[in-house]
Parts: sequence; structure tokens; C-alpha cells
Amino acid sequence: MAISGSILSLNPIIVITILLPLLISLSSAEIRHTEIRDDSRPIIPFDEFGFTHTGSLELSVSHISLSGTAVDPSRLGFFLCTRDSWLHVLQQLEDSDITCALDSSLITVVYRFSSLPPNADHFQKTFNETSSDQFTLVFANCFANLQVSMSVRSSMYNLDGKSGRRDYLSAGRTILPRVYFLLSLVYFGCAAFWIHVLYKKRLTVFRIHFFMLSVVVLKALNLLCEAEDKSYIKRTGSAHGWDVLFYIFSFLKGITLFTLIVLIGTGWSFLKPYLQSREKKVLMIVIPLQVVANIAQVVIDETGPFGQDWITWKQVFLLVDVICCCAVLFPIVWSIKILREAARTDGKAAVNLMKLTLFRQYYIVVICYIYFTRVVVYALETITSYRYLWTSVLAGELATLAFYVFTGYKFRPEAHNPYFAVDDEEEEVALEQLKLEDEFEL
Repeated sequence: MAISGSILSLNPIIVITILLPLLISLSSAEIRHTEIRDDSRPIIPFDEFGFTHTGSLELSVSHISLSGTAVDPSRLGFFLCTRDSWLHVLQQLEDSDITCALDSSLITVVYRFSSLPPNADHFQKTFNETSSDQFTLVFANCFANLQVSMSVRSSMYNLDGKSGRRDYLSAGRTILPRVYFLLSLVYFGCAAFWIHVLYKKRLTVFRIHFFMLSVVVLKALNLLCEAEDKSYIKRTGSAHGWDVLFYIFSFLKGITLFTLIVLIGTGWSFLKPYLQSREKKVLMIVIPLQVVANIAQVVIDETGPFGQDWITWKQVFLLVDVICCCAVLFPIVWSIKILREAARTDGKAAVNLMKLTLFRQYYIVVICYIYFTRVVVYALETITSYRYLWTSVLAGELATLAFYVFTGYKFRPEAHNPYFAVDDEEEEVALEQLKLEDEFEL
């Protein structure tokens, strides 16, 4: 009853449902409980995990129910495959060399339903993986219109070479708890230093500077919670509630960071005490979108690629993130244009040229930060060996830290007097430079 024609016709669906999740590494591989209900997908991906030579998979499946005509149970089952091997399996299916992914010699079959005892609806399987590589646990259903229901508990781990303890974090991510904890200490140190600066320069402190402090503190708390989250997953396979705190601080950090970029871009507090209508509209767009982005991130992390709507939520998150990144640039551009016009009309070309240069630098840095953390980090994660996936995380966090430091340094509280005396020669030079500059556009 295997159907080569129908499975080949579903190739685009197979590619979308398995290849995309394989190219996007999951945040962790904790013990996961999954409920599959009336699912007819030919391929259902579960977790991705980097095994060492001491890796193991514990699979417990219960309440198995098949809705359809009589089938050959050997065409249903779980298997492990690497990214490279799956591409070759797709080619085999396309060339009709095989009619079911479970028939390929390029995968590692974990369990076929043909091994189920008569009238049994559950099984448990422990599988030792001695090959060091990054594998994905996948369920294959090689029958058209056959709906499968089951409860799946999957647990993947490596054994520590020294202590023999289980490590539920994928190889390449096992040192992330220490990375996040050390970075949280760095941010707490930055917050303490910023408090010292605010106290020392308290006569020239604006409200925006206190807002900057709150962003740094929330980032430090977010990293601390993520360190504890990953630490508990590493040791026990469960976050023990730290994931809730992580999501809360991640939500607050995301909203405050984008709000800060918008407020600095508008010059609020240190250039003007109010926001214009269009600037308020940007905030009214960015903040709700950040709420949606954080909800999408929670769904992505908590469900995994086995969820039928997982790819949709991933696309929602990427789309919303791109919109937010573009929206925060507009206030900076508006401020640049206002400063250019003011420099030509108010007789203070030198002072406005200084402000104009500062906002141009900030505009460029924001673009670089967005590009690096959204594009370069993803590229590093894609091309880096699974054993060194922590390097892409560290690169993104160091870029964020550099952005925070740049923002704090450039917009630190200082006793600037916008009406300080400038001699005529400096004013003429600044005015001439403004005339010679090309128009600054997006």
C-alpha cells in the first residue's frame, strides 16, 4: 500500500516541512512531550540535537491511533538523519529509487511500527547513537490520507566524559550557560558604571538616560534568566520555570530596546521635551509588533517544528522583526533632515553640524547592528559546525554589547550648551561644509 506517486507529488510539502526546520537550529533539546492528533503529514520533524560518540535517544510513544484503511506498519516509524543525508533522501524519492524515507540506507531507523506487539498502542525505545553529528528525529508516514495520533516523549542527551552525567544540551551549546552568565555579569557591571556616571553628571541628566539604564538592567536580567534556563535544561532536561522568567524579561527587553532607539532617534528629552504626532505613531506601531514578535517566539520555542503551524509562526516572527527594524530608522532620518534644515536657517551651522554628524553615525550604527544580528549571525549559525554553534550566539551578544556601549558613550550626559560661542571662522567653515555635502538619504 506504499504510494510512490502520492509521496512524490508531496515533495514540495516535504521540502518545506523538513528542510526549513533543519536549517534553523532549535534553541535547546530538552525533554519534550508532544501530542500528535489526526496528522496526515508524510514527514513530522521533532527535535534537532548534536550528538557526541556517547549520545542517546530515549523515545516513549503511547496512545497510538491510525485513522484509515489497513496499512503495512513497516511504512510507519521514527528515524534519525543529518541535514546532508536528508537532501540525498529527497533526491532518492524524486528519482523513484525508494518509495518511503524509511527505505533509505542513508538514515538511521529508530523504530518501525511493525515492531509493535499485536493490539499494542505504545512502545519505549532507547537508542544509542555513536556517530558524532547533528541529527534530527523524524516521524515518517508513507501513506496518503492516513491520519496518525500519538503522544510522544523524546529525550536526547550526551554523557559527560568525566562525570558520566547526562547533558541535555546539544553538543556545541553545552557551554552556553556559562556564556550567558558571564555576559550578564558584564551588563550588571555596565549598569553599575552607568549609575556612577548619572550620579557624577546628575546636573545634566535627562529622562532618556534613566531609560537607558532600565534597558541595560533588563538585558542583564534577561541573560541571567537564560543562563539559569539553559543550566537546568543541561542538567535535568527541564527549565523548571526559568523559561517563564526568560520570556518575561525578553519581552520587556525587546520593547524597551526598540523604544529607546526610537526615542533617541527623535531626540526626545535631550533635544526636545516632547514627541511629535508621527513619532508617537511609530511607537504605537513598534510596541504592539514587539508583543506579537514575542508571542511568536514563545510559540516557536515551546512547540518546535512538529507543530503544523510552526513554520507560519516562524514567518510571522521574521516579518514582524523586519518591520520593527525598519520602523525604528524613520525617526533618525527625520531628525537628520530637521537638523539639516535648521543648520541652514538658524545661524548656528557649527552646532547643528555636530548634532547632524552624531545622528548620522547613530543611523549607520543602528543599520550595522540590525544587519549583523539578523543576517550575519544567522549565516554564522548556518555555516558553522554544530560543535561550535555557541560562537554564533557569542558573536550576536558581543555585537549587542558593542551597540549598547556605543549608544551610551555617544549620548552620555554632558554639559553641552547649544548656544556656546563659536567664532565666525568656524561658523563659515561649517556652513560651507553643509553646502558641499550631498543630500543624505535612506
